[in-house]
Amino acid sequence: MKASIALTPGDGIGPEVVHEARLLLSDVARLYGHQFQFTEHLLGGCAIDRHGTAMPDETLQGCRGADAVLLGAVGGPKWDDPQAKVRPEQGLLAIRKALGLYANLRPISPHPALAKLSPLKPERVAGVDFIVVRELTGGLYFGTPKGREQTPEGERAVDTLVYTEGEIRRIVRLAFQLAQKRRQLVTSVDKANVLESSRLWRKVAIEVGKEFPNVKLEHQLVDSCAMRLITHAPSFDVIVTENMFGDILTDEAAVLAGSLGMCPSASLGEGRIGLYEPIHGSAPDIAGKGIANPTGTILSAALLLRHSLGLETEAKAVEAAVTATIDAGQLTGDLGAAQPLSTAQMGAAIRERLAAGRN
Repeated sequence: MKASIALTPGDGIGPEVVHEARLLLSDVARLYGHQFQFTEHLLGGCAIDRHGTAMPDETLQGCRGADAVLLGAVGGPKWDDPQAKVRPEQGLLAIRKALGLYANLRPISPHPALAKLSPLKPERVAGVDFIVVRELTGGLYFGTPKGREQTPEGERAVDTLVYTEGEIRRIVRLAFQLAQKRRQLVTSVDKANVLESSRLWRKVAIEVGKEFPNVKLEHQLVDSCAMRLITHAPSFDVIVTENMFGDILTDEAAVLAGSLGMCPSASLGEGRIGLYEPIHGSAPDIAGKGIANPTGTILSAALLLRHSLGLETEAKAVEAAVTATIDAGQLTGDLGAAQPLSTAQMGAAIRERLAAGRN
């Protein structure tokens, strides 16, 4: 297979972890007889410094011309002025919107050897294996009107939560399609007791559910879902929810995995192209020290192989290599290692096991 992969390393530790994922993808191509072409583009704070915008036109063009995009992280204290008109996060939101990526998939499946890292009791983490499907292009983050104004009572801020039936239907249908291949359970998360948008969400979810009679649909309010993620996480299979709820719940769910450095994600749309990134931030406090955990980015590369390139065997091989590395006790500092590996050493250890599995 020939494929083009656009790299947007971004800020902070992003370039370090994306470098390791690129090396791994190059090994996948060599071991399995593929040809991957890589291009690199600016996104986030680094793009603001160079071009004055978080997503330059050349970045968008480069990503649109690729089969998949691998992202590192954006943001940092340098650009963290809430009054700034241009912020790194705008680049991330813009690239998702421009590429039509409406669904963010975040699998949560803690490795048994890392269960001790979770602040929860081991029995709360055992057996956890679910995926959160978060809607990406609607809701409060994109709704209008939006803004701030001066009033006689002081400054006033407005955000608008907007969803259309079509936006809800496509994300919920994707969740059901995923559940068909898993344990046939969809948990639709809303706030239907308060929000009109959530009442529409629930109505559409019920309609879509009728198309999948073999999949069970349950509804849960977002606040009780937040509690259930801590108390009964193994009971979930596929969770589907709107943009802001999904943003918050997936960061909470990352606690189950023991480290943000372990968690991958995939942002998908109707076509082949997808954007893949670890869920962690730019971690400016450790940037440049060579100690960041590249595993979440490498597992995101596995999702890239699976969803955009259709290479399921290769994706499973990468995931197996990660598992074998952890089983061997080769860990970075965030995973509690007595003798932690560096970013480069962790990447190399995973690549060694990838090669060993192929031989």
